[in-house]
Amino acid sequence: MHKLPYSSYRTCGEFIFISGQLPVDLESGDICGDIKTQTRNSLLNIKKILSSLNLDIGSVVKTTVFLQDMKNFDAMNEVYADFFANPYPARSAFVVKELPKNALVEIEAIVYKG
Repeated sequence: MHKLPYSSYRTCGEFIFISGQLPVDLESGDICGDIKTQTRNSLLNIKKILSSLNLDIGSVVKTTVFLQDMKNFDAMNEVYADFFANPYPARSAFVVKELPKNALVEIEAIVYKG
């Protein structure tokens, strides 16, 4: 497989921009499961990137959530709430026609490391 033409993250001053994370299971490499499983996997992938930078999920200041179906919003939100504490990151959520690899969700994040 060819390397895709984007970075997993980029740093700009005190900010880190994490590319949209598909819900790829870190052990199997597969995308599977319901919206709760997929949301958890997307957020775990963000946590893995943060960990590699010696940061934690509390450093996230903004997320963008892409959903394949708005019917999944409440279930996604349940899992999302397990990862973040108040004050929560700012967030936008959008329904898109399609996501790569038939994923149900993709999540990108902006991190403040200062």
